[in-house]
Amino acid sequence: MMSSFPLTDPSRLGLVTDDAPSRTLRLLTADSFDDWLKTASAEARALVEASSFAAKSGRAILLPGEGGSAHAIGIFDINAPLWDAARLAAALPAGRWQLATDDEAMPLETICLGWALSQYRFTAYRGDDEAGDNLRQLMIPAGLDEAARQRLCGLATGVAFCRDLINAPPNHMNPAGLEESARDLASRFDASVEVTAGAALATGFPAINTVGRAAEIAPRLIDMRWGDSGPAITLIGKGITFDSGGLDLKPSKAMELMKKDMGGAATVLGLAAALMAAGTRIRLRVLVPAAENAVSSQSMRPLDVIDTRAGIPVEVGNTDAEGRLVLADAIDLACDETPDFMIDFATLTGAARVALGTELPALFCNHDDTADDILAAAGEADDPLWRLPLFEPYERHLDGGHVALSSTGASGYGGAITAALFLRRFAGKQTNWAHIDVMAWNLGGRPGRPKGGEAMGLRALFRYIEGLAKA
Repeated sequence: MMSSFPLTDPSRLGLVTDDAPSRTLRLLTADSFDDWLKTASAEARALVEASSFAAKSGRAILLPGEGGSAHAIGIFDINAPLWDAARLAAALPAGRWQLATDDEAMPLETICLGWALSQYRFTAYRGDDEAGDNLRQLMIPAGLDEAARQRLCGLATGVAFCRDLINAPPNHMNPAGLEESARDLASRFDASVEVTAGAALATGFPAINTVGRAAEIAPRLIDMRWGDSGPAITLIGKGITFDSGGLDLKPSKAMELMKKDMGGAATVLGLAAALMAAGTRIRLRVLVPAAENAVSSQSMRPLDVIDTRAGIPVEVGNTDAEGRLVLADAIDLACDETPDFMIDFATLTGAARVALGTELPALFCNHDDTADDILAAAGEADDPLWRLPLFEPYERHLDGGHVALSSTGASGYGGAITAALFLRRFAGKQTNWAHIDVMAWNLGGRPGRPKGGEAMGLRALFRYIEGLAKA
């Protein structure tokens, strides 16, 4: 039974480096297309006219070449390179392509990444041949230096790894499967992995253990480290491999996609893969509290008071708000070392989706300058985030139970904010900490963004952390 999903080779995402024969894709803007058309052959002009081709971004036209070969013209908006590249790749026939452009400002690395994102398919259960049947291969341009190539391949494979983990079925991607995938990733980059489970988990990380103890596959904490120089960066990902809601059971329709509730864990593992593949100069730590929120005689109950690693007793407001509990223990562990930057990713609240929809993750930050830099990186990476406030007056909603801290509070409003404030109780107000509440799933498909698991915020945080490493 498949439970581990190793990194995809870049060639399976359409990125190749050999010199096999290929067709040419000439990239033009809408304006430069008009100039090109004036000097094109009569045959090419006639074909453009006959096909009613309009020079709109992301569109391509196939033209005959000498000896029966074919080449293509692709229309491109230099201000939106990532998704235009994905649309162009989807518009072209399968085969091998190489880029041609007269514009030295053309962002070739971003174009290649958009191309690779468009080639992703989750075919683990459909056979090995299907993924390659319709593959559009792109020669990585010779103009990209080695650092750019490593960054490109790291991001492409990191996003694919994240998508694979989320798309995997929950009977395979259970806590043990998540551990196995993390170990595979660590072995690829000579990273170390320590896993805490069993009695040691119950003693040292009681909240993680309480959330996961009802499941058939036991909970665990995965702790991966890599790198020995540069800023200390800690990534924390919610690893609830399936969320039934516990005793506060979800209705069947709401439970249907709950294999994606480990999307935070998948995102930080994919981000770690990208950072390691790029050789980023950081001291990286990845923490994944992995558990299934199941129903059995060992399930936690509403209004249970449970222990946490921080020594803060927590009253369980709702057993379906389990993600913040496992994160609390992991965040407290991370704070022992005072990292230069710490971030958690989590599919944490429906409230964030109500506020911002499914495609715009919510960002919370302790420090304004960190938030500004992350949002700038998100804009540069075309990987949008939107900052929501850690609104101090809502702290009172967490203090209304029989102990000092309720996991949910009594208010039904501002749920994304109160969840973030709950996590901040463990991170502390002074820590350079950020939290991203993410959907981790595309409800519909677009070129480069297929329906299913998605690495939302991964590219933004890669760019931000890369900046920290170079500072």
